[in-house]
Amino acid sequence: MTDRSGIFAGDDPFVIARSWLAEAEKTEPNDPNAMALSTVDASGMPNVRMVLLKEIEDDAFVFYTNYESQKAQEIEGSGTAAFVLHWKSLRRQIRVRGVTEREDGAQADAYYASRSLKSRLGAWASRQSHPLESRAALVTEVARVTVKHGISPARPPFWGGCRVRPVEVEFWADGAYRLHDRFRWTRKNIGGEWGIARLNP
Repeated sequence: MTDRSGIFAGDDPFVIARSWLAEAEKTEPNDPNAMALSTVDASGMPNVRMVLLKEIEDDAFVFYTNYESQKAQEIEGSGTAAFVLHWKSLRRQIRVRGVTEREDGAQADAYYASRSLKSRLGAWASRQSHPLESRAALVTEVARVTVKHGISPARPPFWGGCRVRPVEVEFWADGAYRLHDRFRWTRKNIGGEWGIARLNP
């Protein structure tokens, strides 16, 4: 049994993650749900970029993207992803590694419909990660899709959610004299029981 208490108390990493994110929403000046998402391409070369975490489910973390983007193609190829949430105001971070699956059903439809009209039209207009001739060309494409899809565009078939189901979740909090607190939850398979270990800083 690990000596966990305070901000680390509890045996469900998703409950702890929700609690930390809720705290960050009160203290972070911008995008408390921003996370650095890491993927690997077919040759094993890593990539990392910032995306926005949109939901912490009972057993997964969900973000949304263009399925034709580089990150989505790399996720599709490997079936895995990792990310880190870091909050300077709280001096904490959460690291996650896991397997992935698409969320392209009613849940994705509902989230897409909740976005601003400009964001919904932008999803149609942008061929994310592909070469772009100029900004003017992108603006022209936005105008074209606006005429085509109107003020209530349906979710594009190439745009939707990605669910990360973790096999590892690590919680880190800054400690005095660089003696940080680190606890790692691990499980052998999705739906399995979590093992918890304290790690050296």
